[in-house]
Amino acid sequence: MAANRRPTLADVAREVGVSAKTVSRVLNEDGPVSADTREQVLAAVAKLGFQPNLMARNIRVGGPDTTVGLVIPDLGNPFFGAVARAIEDTVRDRGLTLLMGSSADDAHRERALTDKFLARRVSILIVVPSVGADHSHLKPHRTAGLPVVFLDRPGIGLATDSIVSSNRAGAHHGVAHLIAHGHRRIGFVGDLPTRLYTRRERFAGYREALREADLPYDRSLVAGAHDQQGAEAAASKLLDLADPPTALFAGNNIMALGIVAELARSKRKDVALVAFDDVSLAEALEPALTVVAQDPEEIGRAAAATALARLDGDRSRARTVTVPTRLIVRGSGEQPAPKR
Repeated sequence: MAANRRPTLADVAREVGVSAKTVSRVLNEDGPVSADTREQVLAAVAKLGFQPNLMARNIRVGGPDTTVGLVIPDLGNPFFGAVARAIEDTVRDRGLTLLMGSSADDAHRERALTDKFLARRVSILIVVPSVGADHSHLKPHRTAGLPVVFLDRPGIGLATDSIVSSNRAGAHHGVAHLIAHGHRRIGFVGDLPTRLYTRRERFAGYREALREADLPYDRSLVAGAHDQQGAEAAASKLLDLADPPTALFAGNNIMALGIVAELARSKRKDVALVAFDDVSLAEALEPALTVVAQDPEEIGRAAAATALARLDGDRSRARTVTVPTRLIVRGSGEQPAPKR
């Protein structure tokens, strides 16, 4: 066997002196083989470093793969990293392996990834829906029994389980916290596009908190960005207004990092800040960052547990699980509004 070639089933059979079918029977435990032959085959597998092609086998016999397909928008976002880790920890106990890919929040890329996962007959499919994606193409697979779970955002065109955070209530809580500290002009920096489910829900919570406090909605105090640099520029524009906000609410962790960078650059310590999503080293900032924290681990566990229940035969109606958020007070959101 060439040194640069992966060992095959035929190589194992040749090493033992049996047929490839006999090797297959040993590995798949699906036929009569003597104990002595089984031992020789397993020894040859170990010696040659042979890895069975589970995907090819499953396609051949029409069964599911022992994998879970996960589509997330951004591999670099710590929130989705924590979600993925919790999913992996949960499904590992069932002998399943997590496969993951990034859609970059692009509907076409998401479709390509889901098609690849479906082609290898994953046991479970978990998707963070991209803006503008249509998930009706998953209906036949869902009907055939494939557990499909939407995570962080509901999907479009498919009635199936969804696991989301309490986005609206959490944002409402964070903005009300700023209002309670005397702020009347509160800026909102959300991610883009504006039709993104989490952005819409958090913006709705922002407006509800203003309305509850009888504060007017000022469109000039609302900005959007797609990345940290954009959030820096958005915060700078808001703070340069003739009547600037005295407090800012960041729509997610990436927006928060951009705002923090802009406040540090402009040496502004008089602006209060509350962020939706926790960030790494939030307690090390000056002042430490007050956040509306999601629970990515619980979101991941809930998604995996829901999918596993479907895999085990749960045929109840599709449901939405809402994971609560919590306000973590650290200092930046407690800055009092300046006296006018």
